[in-house]
Amino acid sequence: MATIPGSDSVEGADHRNRLLKRVVTIIVLVVLIGGGGWLLYRQLVGRYYEETNDAYVRGDSVTVSSRVSGYVEQLFVTDNQDVRAGAPLLRLDARDYSAQVAQYKAQQGVAAANADNIRATISEQEAAIAQTRAELDSAIATQRFADGEVARYTPLAASGAETREKLASLRRQAEESHAKVAQGRAALVSAERRVASLHAQIRQAEAQGASARAQSSAASVNLNSALIRASIGGRIGDRSVRVGQYVQPGVRLMSIVPVDALYVVANFKETQIGDMRPGQPAEIRVDALPGVDLHGHIESISPGTGAEFSLLPPQNATGNFTKIVQRVPVRIAVDAAPDVRRRLIAGLSVHVTVNTKGDAR
Repeated sequence: MATIPGSDSVEGADHRNRLLKRVVTIIVLVVLIGGGGWLLYRQLVGRYYEETNDAYVRGDSVTVSSRVSGYVEQLFVTDNQDVRAGAPLLRLDARDYSAQVAQYKAQQGVAAANADNIRATISEQEAAIAQTRAELDSAIATQRFADGEVARYTPLAASGAETREKLASLRRQAEESHAKVAQGRAALVSAERRVASLHAQIRQAEAQGASARAQSSAASVNLNSALIRASIGGRIGDRSVRVGQYVQPGVRLMSIVPVDALYVVANFKETQIGDMRPGQPAEIRVDALPGVDLHGHIESISPGTGAEFSLLPPQNATGNFTKIVQRVPVRIAVDAAPDVRRRLIAGLSVHVTVNTKGDAR
């Protein structure tokens, strides 16, 4: 049976065209189904998830410094060592501060002794005042008697019953008694004022004692500050102090990172935080721990963008303006077991995904 030339090629081309149409149809259907599924997922689920890789592990580390100056006598910790709150870190040479404490305590003793001595002097002065008052009373009595004698002898001398010499002698004795009374009163006033002066000296000695006690307390604080302790629990990092080194107050010696209290700061775009609320769940993937998914929740949202708290915040009211999407720091607490949390290190990069549909606290 004869065949028509070219018929095989025509049938092959038709077959390939039909096959190509089926493949294209299948691809279009797959794309449409995939796109529809993605759009459905986006509308129902995906649009509630916000993610960013501009996130890092953070810790409220404490800088360890000295309140006093001195040479480092002893060092109790090494690099990367775990410490508890209150644990000793280092000790400074405290002999100078011990001497100051002893000196001020001695000054307290001297001030107390001076006050006791003045109190004894006051007791003696009060006895002297009593004696002076008695002498004054005696002088007043003598004065009254002399005045009486003068009054009695004056008419007698006028009548000639007594001599004028006798009257003159009595008047001289009366004047002497008046002078002794005035002298006694002045001595009494002086003695009483002396007591007031001694009381002022007591107050001065007590003030000196209070000053010495205050200086002793300050010296005791410096003495106790020679032993530097950890204010929080954590891990020693960035240690620069060495035994024998002379340290100044306020100079950083080392840092303590609270490894059990690390958290994540995720810098989301301003277009992502509209539905974020504290308490919403978050998924955390740490770059240094592949395959380990951690859970957390939003703890707080910053009241300003990162640019707002920068050293030189932007002033957009002048010059040309180019809008830049700002980022807002969001603090995320890590909800993980202690053994997992201790694998985290401050500064690690992480990827954070927040479920904004989750329940807020």
